[in-house]
Amino acid sequence: MFCMISTDMSTNKVALVTGSNKGIGFAVVRSLCKNFTGDVYLSARDVGREIFSRRNTAASMYSLTTPVLRSKSPIPRLLESKLRSLRTNFFASRDMCNEFLTIIKPGGRVVNVSSVMSSIALKNCSSELQARFRSSDITEEELVMLMEKFVQEAQNGEHTQKGWPNTAYGVSKIGLTVLSKIQARRLREERTGDQILLNACCPGWVRTDMAGPNATKSPDEGAVTPIYLALLPPGVTEPHGQFVSEKQVQVW
Repeated sequence: MFCMISTDMSTNKVALVTGSNKGIGFAVVRSLCKNFTGDVYLSARDVGREIFSRRNTAASMYSLTTPVLRSKSPIPRLLESKLRSLRTNFFASRDMCNEFLTIIKPGGRVVNVSSVMSSIALKNCSSELQARFRSSDITEEELVMLMEKFVQEAQNGEHTQKGWPNTAYGVSKIGLTVLSKIQARRLREERTGDQILLNACCPGWVRTDMAGPNATKSPDEGAVTPIYLALLPPGVTEPHGQFVSEKQVQVW
């Protein structure tokens, strides 16, 4: 899930939430409609699940009736069911960010919803991989190369021997967390003074279709940290480029 708040003094405030037809994404939209004075756009990969426009007393809520972008993921069709999380969580999120970061206004906020599994999976990577994923000079091109390398080595059934954890979901969330750090660094370098804040977060273990009914948090509780980051007040400079859980910056 990706949430972007774009605003400046001369235009209306706009929020875009992907994967927002259900679960945590819809809870984020519901909270934004209560706490954000602007237009809130919902989007989903499945057009049939789009939620059509309705008005809210706190904000206008609209649906994007067509997909904004189609992922350019290199995942082979043969592996699509096994590695679908790479396509969605990393490659599609990268496409969305690279598209919308070009138009986000000064003072905007970007939140990529990662997972604590990114930290767990990172600890199960080889020391060489850990060093690169934690490096302050890793580039987006190198990160994409590493994600594609995982796909290829998983296709060949040799990813664990090559130092990867045995979880495509975990690797996808490593990619998303590191991507957030790279993009945040680039924003600071290229848009100095615009005060755009970009972070990754873990919403916690939430009762969704994926996590199941035994998870400890409701979707509304899972939306708390993403909303906290999306609505960071004007003038603050941190957190930025961080991995945040329970509204606290976590060691990466």
